[in-house]
Amino acid sequence: MTRLIVARLLYGALTLWAVSLVVFAATQALPGDAAQLILGRDATPERLAVLREQLNLGEPVAVQYLQWLQGIVQGDLGTSFSNRQPVAEYLASPVQSSMALMGLSALVATPIALAVGAFSALRRDRAFDHTSSMGTLVVASIPEFVVGILLILLLGPGGLDLFPSVYAREGGPDQWILPVLTLSLAVAPPIVRMMRATMIEVRESEYVQQARLKGMSERLVLWRHAAPNAIGPVAQVVALQLAWLAGGVVAIEYLFNFPGVGKVLMDAIENRDVPLIQAVVLLIAGIYILVNLVADVIGLASNPKVRVANR
Repeated sequence: MTRLIVARLLYGALTLWAVSLVVFAATQALPGDAAQLILGRDATPERLAVLREQLNLGEPVAVQYLQWLQGIVQGDLGTSFSNRQPVAEYLASPVQSSMALMGLSALVATPIALAVGAFSALRRDRAFDHTSSMGTLVVASIPEFVVGILLILLLGPGGLDLFPSVYAREGGPDQWILPVLTLSLAVAPPIVRMMRATMIEVRESEYVQQARLKGMSERLVLWRHAAPNAIGPVAQVVALQLAWLAGGVVAIEYLFNFPGVGKVLMDAIENRDVPLIQAVVLLIAGIYILVNLVADVIGLASNPKVRVANR
C-alpha cells in the first residue's frame, strides 16, 4: 500500500508539472504585451523596454518557463499585473474564503446525502426511494451554475426575496446561503446514489444475513454491521466530490460575486493578469490532485481486495 501511495504521489507531481506546461503555454499565447498591460497605453518606449528586461520577456520561452517554474518551487508566484501585489499575498484572503465555502458546502451536503441514501436503501422501491432517486437524477443532470441561477430566481430578490443573490462585504451571514446551497446540491447526488447502492448491497450480504439469523434486532444489524461496511466505499465518493468542488467553485463564486479564488481567476482572465491566472490554475489543480490521492487511499483502506492486489 505504501508503494502505491508513493506511486500516486509521483503521478500527481507529474500531472501537476504537465498542468504547469499547459498553463504557461496558454498564457504565453494570450494576445497583447505584458509590459504594455502593466504600464498602460501612455507608457514611453523607454519604460516599456526597462520593464520587459525586468520581466525577462526578451528571453526564449523555454528559459522564461524554467525561471517561472523555479519561482513556483521557491514559493514566489510572481507579481500581479493588475494590482502590483505579490500573488501569494494577494491570494491569501480569497483562498481562505474559498476553503470556507467548500468546507461549509461539504458539511451541509455530506451528512444529508448519507442520510437520504441510507433511508432510500431501507425504503427500497417505496415512495421515498422513488422520489429521492428521481430528484437526485434531475439535480445531477443540471449544471451547477444553472442550479445557482434557478435558486437566485426562486429564493433571491427576484423571487421570494429570502436571501441576497450577490455577496457584499457589508452583508450578513445569510449571503452565504445560496452559494453553499448551490454547491451542496451539486455534490450531493453522487453521494446519495452511492450510499443507497452500497447499503442495499451490504444489507443483502452473507454476514448481515448471518447476524439476522443469530437473532439480532434490525436496528443492531444496521448500526453494527451494515452502516460501518457501507461507509468505506462511500467515503471515496465523498472525497472525489470534494475534489470536484475545487474546480466547481469557480463558476459559482463568479455567479454570486463571492470573493474567492474562482472570482479572482475570472477577473484575472478578463484583465489578462498572467501571474494570477497561472497561480490560481496551479492551485486548483494541486488541490484536485491532492484530494484525489486521499480518495485513492480511502479506497485502498476500505477494500482489502484492492490492498492485496496492489502489494
